[in-house]
Amino acid sequence: MIKILHNNSCSKSRGILEYLDENGVAFEIIDIINQPLSEMELRTVLKKLHCPVKDLVRTNEKLYKEQFGDKNLGDDDLIQMLLQNPELIQRPIIIKGSVAMIGRPIENVKFFLEK
Repeated sequence: MIKILHNNSCSKSRGILEYLDENGVAFEIIDIINQPLSEMELRTVLKKLHCPVKDLVRTNEKLYKEQFGDKNLGDDDLIQMLLQNPELIQRPIIIKGSVAMIGRPIENVKFFLEK
């Protein structure tokens, strides 16, 4: 079953859920705001994404700019920042077995699900 790391305040994330529903794709929602990831879960997601942790950070968010933008954070620091501020995690993240992707744009999601 596909898992969706989701933030309900994100329109892109809600749009992916709607797309999956409309296309009869079974999925499990993991609300990363109300059910924050553990450090092990976050590191596992990063491995499945095959991307550096910095690519998972929403650097355009006001919170990031005000509190972290001027800091030179290493990977472990970024992971701790994301664990403490899950709203800074890119979303939605779609997990399918041993691989994952950031669910934007929708065309990429369609291709990912067909694989």
